[in-house]
Amino acid sequence: MSITGIAAPADTYTIAVIGAGGKMGMRVSNNLVKTAHTVLYSENSPAGQEGVREAGRELTETPEAVRDADIVVLAVPDLALGPVTADIVPLLKSGAIVLTLDPAAAYAGLLATREDVIQAVAHPCHPSIFLQRTTPEEYADTFGGIAAPQDAIAAIESDDPAKAAIVEATVRAIYAPVIDVHWVTVKQLAQLEPTLVETIACMVGALLKEALDEAVNTMGVPEPAARSILLGHTQVALANGLRGDNPFSDACLIAMDYGKEAIIKDDWKKVFRDDELDANLARMLHLDKIER
Repeated sequence: MSITGIAAPADTYTIAVIGAGGKMGMRVSNNLVKTAHTVLYSENSPAGQEGVREAGRELTETPEAVRDADIVVLAVPDLALGPVTADIVPLLKSGAIVLTLDPAAAYAGLLATREDVIQAVAHPCHPSIFLQRTTPEEYADTFGGIAAPQDAIAAIESDDPAKAAIVEATVRAIYAPVIDVHWVTVKQLAQLEPTLVETIACMVGALLKEALDEAVNTMGVPEPAARSILLGHTQVALANGLRGDNPFSDACLIAMDYGKEAIIKDDWKKVFRDDELDANLARMLHLDKIER
């Protein structure tokens, strides 16, 4: 989805962070506290509340936090988004924006909605493996949101450029430092996350670890040797496969074909179908079926 004519948002606006003491809530709050916006932090769990206080931030009860918020950031688990939105959406002012940080529940239609309240979703891309890092802090920040620049993906259920501007400014703040914000539809974001990056890329990453363990534990290869050759060749494989940096050798291509035949199912691309996406999200959200 292309967002055109995005106006510059107001210099400051009010942001409510729900779930401010959780893992993601702390990440986004650590960045929002550096901005000039009015930020209100809400957290229900005692452990999370203690974390917010230890970070030097004041807690606000959820109804008060969301009442006058221009945008509400829901940093809560997917399974809690339905009940949480059912509680807060009726309390929001007209024109407020509800920003979730993962598309699953939004695409599945599990969020409470209101005609005059805008839904938006954003997700970090995480720093690229090809990012040119220059400092130890950037090298250490593999997740993003601390030192290493990253892109982000966003979707909004509104044609109002002013609302899109608030979302983009918020996304750039919570995932900072951000290079680009790419606009898509909620469905497209769900096709990217989970299908492209969790179902496929993260699965491949876990498979590489299993293969490393097999080489070490079953074949008896010394772990430092196996790890070194795997990490180096993983970079070469990604650089060649995704960027075309260098051609694979003829022998490597034959080995790759064997790997596909031995490991990959012929119909693997079915994971991109709508029905497969629905089934995958139903498993992730512990639903028998997805109703939209």
